[in-house]
Amino acid sequence: MKHLKIQSHASLREEMKAVARGERSAPKDAGGTTFDSVEALMRLLTPQNRQLLAVIRDKKPQSIAELAVLTGRAQPNLTRTLGKLEAIGFVRLKNVDRRKVPMTTVHSLRINIDPFSQNDRLEFA
Repeated sequence: MKHLKIQSHASLREEMKAVARGERSAPKDAGGTTFDSVEALMRLLTPQNRQLLAVIRDKKPQSIAELAVLTGRAQPNLTRTLGKLEAIGFVRLKNVDRRKVPMTTVHSLRINIDPFSQNDRLEFA
C-alpha cells in the first residue's frame, strides 16, 4: 500500500530545515507527494474527477482523445487534470506509439485523520 503525507507547508519547511542542520535524518517518505490538508486532497477528488477515474478504469480508453469523447470534456482540460492525478500516483499515462494511454493505478483510498494534530495519513492500493 502506498502512503501520501498530509503535512502543512510550515511543518514541511521546518522538517526540511532540521534535516539540513543535521538535527534529524530525512524521513522515509521525504521527497514524496504531500498535501497540506485532507481538504486539499478532496479538492482534487471532485465528483467529476472521480467519474473520470471510473471511466478510465471501466472503459480503458486508448488515448486522451478517446477519453475526451467518452467524458465530453475538452482535451486540454483532461490533460491538465490527468497530469495532476498522475503527479499523486492515481493515474499513469503510458506512452504507446504516439499516444498517451491513461490507466488507473489506485483502487481504494484510506484516510487516517488524527483529530489532535496534523499527523494525517493517506494510504492507497
